[in-house]
Amino acid sequence: MSKLHVLIVGYVWVAPNSSAAGSRMLQLINLFLKQDYNVTFACAANKPENAFNLTSIGVKETVIALNDSSFDVFIKELQPTIVMFDRFMIEEQFGWRVAENCPSALRVLDTEDLHFLRKFRQQQLKKKEAFNKQELLGFKDAKREIAAILRCDTTLIISTFEMNLLKEVFKIDDKILCYLPFLLDKIDTAHQNKWLSFKERAHFVFIGNFFHQPNVDAVLTLKKEIWPLIKTRLPEAEMHVYGAYATQQINELHHKKEGFLIKGFAEDAAEVVEKAKAVLAPLRFGAGIKGKLTEAMLCGTPSVTSSIGAEGMSGALPWNGFVEDNFKQFSERAIQLYSDEQTWQLSQENGVKIIDQIYDKEKIQPLFIHKINETIRDLKTHRLHNFMGSLLQHHTLQATKYMSKWIEVKNS
Repeated sequence: MSKLHVLIVGYVWVAPNSSAAGSRMLQLINLFLKQDYNVTFACAANKPENAFNLTSIGVKETVIALNDSSFDVFIKELQPTIVMFDRFMIEEQFGWRVAENCPSALRVLDTEDLHFLRKFRQQQLKKKEAFNKQELLGFKDAKREIAAILRCDTTLIISTFEMNLLKEVFKIDDKILCYLPFLLDKIDTAHQNKWLSFKERAHFVFIGNFFHQPNVDAVLTLKKEIWPLIKTRLPEAEMHVYGAYATQQINELHHKKEGFLIKGFAEDAAEVVEKAKAVLAPLRFGAGIKGKLTEAMLCGTPSVTSSIGAEGMSGALPWNGFVEDNFKQFSERAIQLYSDEQTWQLSQENGVKIIDQIYDKEKIQPLFIHKINETIRDLKTHRLHNFMGSLLQHHTLQATKYMSKWIEVKNS
């Protein structure tokens, strides 16, 4: 039997040191490689200097163009078994071309997180209105992303909250959804023994790239609302803020006297986090599961975050620290973690349980591969049962196809 071939059409090039999305994509690539699949990664974006060299692990890299029929030639020659779209915008751009030129390929959408959920929450925050699930039904971006989900054979959902939202509010058939959180190694005793102790650690840390608006808002919230409350009680403590793509707005928050330090890009996020006493992440909007918070658990570093930060991440297990939305309570919990070794130790143990029970890749990967193989085996029947998806695929192919061809002619 010949090897299965996976084509991943990337929104951006893989940069695991810059974002949780980059780490997630590398996890998926490694999953496919472990199954002995051939993997090709294609992308139309400019390649940053810190992009991971996928060829070093046996993945073929290909540069593609938007609104260009050269992709049709490329995919006809490649004839992949599986095509995975990195976020719904990529499915909108290339999905119809895959359906037309490689109809027997399994079409998989990796949402990363539900973009419409993040945008809706940001909008509600600006309007100072409470989050309302029912109002999501009329949100324009929700219609676009849900349409992409319906057009695909399988969609990967990273958060239990988002799985429930899609099934309960949008009535998406469970058969076309696949819960697939981060794929992480269990934390064994040998790993725990390498962690610095409570007394060996110092300071608070926040880490996250600043292309991501929830991170910008969280750091501004830390500086204006939370850090002043902490600093008056812990005068020796510092707040270290790391992240790629820091803007002038972020860099201007640097204030040495106040102990609020903008540190820039971290070459090794784990090295930074494992030296800190606690991670602070007051996220006021967002979606998916947060790489900065699983990173904290993997480093034995407790965290204080918001309900949105912890959403869909720990099931019924107690959090790796505290979950607080009130700024004053948030600061009190941060001070408690920083000062109370017993609370800190218990929080660290909670983080180990969350990683081992929810994100264990050895338990998750076989279930995912089984679902993929089952769907490939009976793809025709699978698509017949997804009538709304077929309907959308038909109409979208017609509309998007001619728009894309018009852009191609205009650009030539």
